[in-house]
Amino acid sequence: MTRPSRDPAAFIRGNTALHEPPLIPEISLHLASEIVPIWQMTEEELEKSGLPPPFWAFAWAGGQALSRYILDNPAVVSGKSVLDFGSGSGLIGIAAAKSGGKPVLSADIDLFALEAIKLNASSNGVQIEATAEDLVGVENRGWEVILVGDMCYERPLAERIEAWLRRLAAEGVEVLIGDPGRTYLPKSGLEKLVSYAVKTTRELEDTDVRNTSVWRLLPA
Repeated sequence: MTRPSRDPAAFIRGNTALHEPPLIPEISLHLASEIVPIWQMTEEELEKSGLPPPFWAFAWAGGQALSRYILDNPAVVSGKSVLDFGSGSGLIGIAAAKSGGKPVLSADIDLFALEAIKLNASSNGVQIEATAEDLVGVENRGWEVILVGDMCYERPLAERIEAWLRRLAAEGVEVLIGDPGRTYLPKSGLEKLVSYAVKTTRELEDTDVRNTSVWRLLPA
């Protein structure tokens, strides 16, 4: 394992390998082959450098489910302006680009995730814009579809995101959420579209399979 550095791309290349997520074999991502070492390393560096946890190094269940749905239902994004919010590895944005979404913007405030998005987009031969701007609360910038995976794990963040997304949904934006039933997933105002059994690992999810759904967020 190589230590975090001022060169996120070098760190990503040195600590990951290209893998195909179980539910999305069409897409290859730079993912951690060993979960515990990279997580422990970033935790050790957190206080010194402000390095956030390496969420970008894993293909989480909600992102896999939403990506599978988009690839199987390309009309959802084809020819539309797409925001992949809280992108992490860029998996969902890549699926959207492969399904004809244009333009696709992947947003994540972690600069390492931003580099992972760029590397993964290149590995899959798709064009994706990427931003580290915190978009929560901003006015719609022309997005027709917003895709969100695995963002309901912390109450304050989930509540901020939900209020913002419901406002955009009321303005006519299609908002889709991929989530395996995390604690702060909204308890109402959701329409289930599909569910998948997503293979995972006990080191990440305390189970080998997560039943994961794709939801449409309804306006408030």
